[in-house]
Amino acid sequence: MLPTVILPGYLAPAKDYLDLQQQLNALGTKTTIVPLQRKDWFVTLGGRPITPILEQLDHTVQQVLERTQAPQVNIVGHSAGGWISRIYMGAEPYCDQVWQAQPKIHTLVSLGTPHTSKEAWTQRNLNFVNNNYPGAFHPEVKYVCVAGKALYGQRSWRLGQWFTYSSYKVTCGEGECWGDGVTPVMSAHLSGALNLTIDQVWHSPHPTQAVPKNTDYLWYGSPAAIKQWSTYLA
Repeated sequence: MLPTVILPGYLAPAKDYLDLQQQLNALGTKTTIVPLQRKDWFVTLGGRPITPILEQLDHTVQQVLERTQAPQVNIVGHSAGGWISRIYMGAEPYCDQVWQAQPKIHTLVSLGTPHTSKEAWTQRNLNFVNNNYPGAFHPEVKYVCVAGKALYGQRSWRLGQWFTYSSYKVTCGEGECWGDGVTPVMSAHLSGALNLTIDQVWHSPHPTQAVPKNTDYLWYGSPAAIKQWSTYLA
């Protein structure tokens, strides 16, 4: 198998993905996490450029290719990591820098990635992605988009349900829909990609207030979920 690079989600540190890394290693794909710390994301708050994250992603991919002598890598991008990876593959200048990493990438697996947004702060970056690289843009790359179907958004004064409804609405424009508690199913999929929906899978490695008590908590990095999407890694 080709080596795999994990790109964490927004504000998430690399340590949250250690268990996922171990499981993918056990499946035979040498896996490396982009070594982000939570503080690395702070400079991107408010819709500012995610160039520092792209730089770390590029450095990690280059290191993996040199170390393994593999021709390409798989990228597993969780949450925002999915659309950031789409910028990384593209040939259009992003903040005066061109990454053009598509030849280095065999498969992009996005896990709970909000590929759309109605929110002003994130629209700038997502509009750049979707205007320049709509859908499964690069025919040479295998796109696998994984959505979780764990919670239906409902108007409520309960903090957990209010957060989920608001998150869905600001992402796709509709709060009353299915999703993983953060990203609605319809926003996690891309036109032309291999789109998967996994029941009872939540967004985050750690349960939030939206998760009902006594729930058998599963997220994209749980063994049962990994079993469904890891088969598409090259």
